[in-house]
Amino acid sequence: MKKEEVIILRISEDDRNRIHDKMEEIGVHNMSAYIRKMALDGYCIHLDLKEIKELVTLMKRCSNNLNQYAKHANTDGRIYEEDIRDLQEQFSVIMEIGKGILEALSTVR
Repeated sequence: MKKEEVIILRISEDDRNRIHDKMEEIGVHNMSAYIRKMALDGYCIHLDLKEIKELVTLMKRCSNNLNQYAKHANTDGRIYEEDIRDLQEQFSVIMEIGKGILEALSTVR
């Protein structure tokens, strides 16, 4: 949506510093976007997605491993216990990270 309207806002230096501090705290660099979001919604949320990126990477790796194990099973008709244990360990790590992410998201208000 094109933004055509201009609103002039007069604030003190202390207010400007507090706004900058709050923007820095949540990782926002665009003051106009921050003030617009706060005026319309009353809050801004900064999500740190490092854990989600790690989770996606682990899921891709696990999926690739599963495909390789399936390929071996289809080729020679065998499934190796070690491969199954490896997958179980990978899925366990993925589940723990997923639980941590869900717990963190449940605290967002």
